[in-house]
Amino acid sequence: GRGVLPGGVPGVAAGRAVVIGAGVSGWNAATVALGMGFHVTLLDRDLDKLREADRFFGNRVQTVASNAFELERAVLAADLVIGAVLIPGARAPKLVTNEMVSRMKPGSVLVDIAIDQGGCFEDSRPTTHAEPTYRVHDSVFYCVANMPGAVPHTSTHALTNATLPYIVELANRGWREAVRRDAALAKGLNTHEGRVTYGPVGEAHGLDVVDIATVLA
Repeated sequence: GRGVLPGGVPGVAAGRAVVIGAGVSGWNAATVALGMGFHVTLLDRDLDKLREADRFFGNRVQTVASNAFELERAVLAADLVIGAVLIPGARAPKLVTNEMVSRMKPGSVLVDIAIDQGGCFEDSRPTTHAEPTYRVHDSVFYCVANMPGAVPHTSTHALTNATLPYIVELANRGWREAVRRDAALAKGLNTHEGRVTYGPVGEAHGLDVVDIATVLA
C-alpha cells in the first residue's frame, strides 16, 4: 500500500477511497471504508441509486454520476479503489484500464469485488486467499475469488439464511412448479437440458437463448 493511515491524524489528511458501483456490495464497501476513516467517493451511472445513497449516507459520502471523465479523475486521486460493478449473470464491464493504473499513485490498492464475474479492472485476474495480491505497475491488486470464504462460518450462515426458503420451495413443489410460482426463482434459472435460458449468460458465452416460457410449457 501507500503507507497512508485511512483516517489520517491531526494535521494529516485521511486517505481517499473510491467505490465503483452503488449496489449492495458497493454500499457495504463504502460503509466499511467510512468506518476506517477514508474520504469516500461512490460512483454509479444510475442516478436513482445515487439519490438513495445520498439519503442513507448524507454528506459522509460524495456521490458522483459515473462517466469516463469522472471515473478517471476519481481513480487517479485514490489511495484505494474498490470495483463493485455487477450485471447479474453477465461479465462485468472493464472500467479501469491498464493505462489508468499506470498513472495512479504509487502503492495505491485496487480491490475487485466483481472478480467472480470476470472483474471490472482490465488487469484483474483471480487470486486465492493463500496468495491474494499481485502488482501492476506501482499498484497492488486484490482479486480473491469468493471473498466471503475468508470468513466461512459467517458467510455460510448468511448464504443459508438467504437461500433456504427457495430450497424448501424447490423440494416441496418440484423445480418446474416452484419456478412457475416464483418470479425470483425464474430469474435464477440459467440453463435447462443443455439450453441457456438467461439472456446475459448466453450473450457472455455467445450461445443462443431459449425463452423460459418454452421450458415451462
